Amino acid sequence: MDVTRLRVLVAVARHGSVTAAARALRYAQPSVSHHLARLEAETGSQLVQRAGRGIRLTEAGRVLAERAEEILGRLAAAEAELAAFTGLRAGRVRLAAFPSALATFVPAAAAALAADHPEVELSLTEAEPPDAVRLLRAGEIDVALLFAYQDRATPGRHLPPEGDLERPVRPQGDDTTAGDPPRPDRTGHADGQSGQSERGERGGQGEGAPPVGGQGEGSRVPAGWRGEGARVSPGSGPGEPEDDGLRRTTLLTEPIYLVTPAGLPGDRLTDHSERRWIAGCERCRAQLVRSCVTAGFNPDIAFTTDDYLAVQALVAAGLGVTTLPGLSLQSHRHPGVRATRLPGVSRTVTAAVHGEPPDPPATAALLSQLRAATASWVPSAAA
Repeated sequence: MDVTRLRVLVAVARHGSVTAAARALRYAQPSVSHHLARLEAETGSQLVQRAGRGIRLTEAGRVLAERAEEILGRLAAAEAELAAFTGLRAGRVRLAAFPSALATFVPAAAAALAADHPEVELSLTEAEPPDAVRLLRAGEIDVALLFAYQDRATPGRHLPPEGDLERPVRPQGDDTTAGDPPRPDRTGHADGQSGQSERGERGGQGEGAPPVGGQGEGSRVPAGWRGEGARVSPGSGPGEPEDDGLRRTTLLTEPIYLVTPAGLPGDRLTDHSERRWIAGCERCRAQLVRSCVTAGFNPDIAFTTDDYLAVQALVAAGLGVTTLPGLSLQSHRHPGVRATRLPGVSRTVTAAVHGEPPDPPATAALLSQLRAATASWVPSAAA
């Protein structure tokens, strides 16, 4: 089967019409229709059918589109691996990152890459982790910034599975509170923040909260955050692929904060069990629900938005409370909110690549700058 025709089928599956697929591929519309017809002739199967003004894939079309996406991803990985030897693609690298990463450490990494390697072309795409992984597997990007949450408030305690969020859980001895930030140990890491990865004052910013703004010192990873450098997340050794075929490098582990209107009392999740809650992206909402369920109540989620600026504005207006990771507060801090660090809950940020090592030169250079950008934090007891 022709690779170009497979690419056309994937585009039709993704965009839902020949017109949209042609626009995305920058092909003429008759060319897309021609490729689909030839692919149906090659396979002996009907792959698409009319559905109103658009088209939809048949069962055979869906199966082939899924396999085609895998094939295209493998081909892109093969090209990247060859480029490591020939240098033919050393001049391009594509990064997908979630919004708070794009607003904090990614600009510093991008600027450093441009300074050290001006011949390298860097493209940036905003994408939440699920979409970033799909783009990475399809070979449409080279590096994906991902995140995962973890609850370590009580030794041996794990968050309830995402499919069991509605059942209240009241673990014995649970005291999910937010108080003073952990004291740094001799290595400069906050207690409970070193050696593992993956997932304030009343009326003020809250102790341990990230600084306001994204310039100067505020653009560095704050105290209490753990820069991981080249370490690889659990489940794989350095440079070894994980079960899903992605190789991940842990960049940092950031705290999670309870965010409430300025002046509103209550530093524990349970202090706000009767209030309305504001949720973020799908993964952030799942983490919020799991944390509240673990604390012993089901949150009343009144608003949901992926925009963390809007989340803070809603909180400042008194419309609810929420939890936010440190990067979201570092990139923008609404003056009308108070952030208090939640002990034992964290979010680990990783950089993922697809395919076997070695990485192409441009990809390796970007990974190096991402590690440097997230490692430049100053250990301190207060942010």
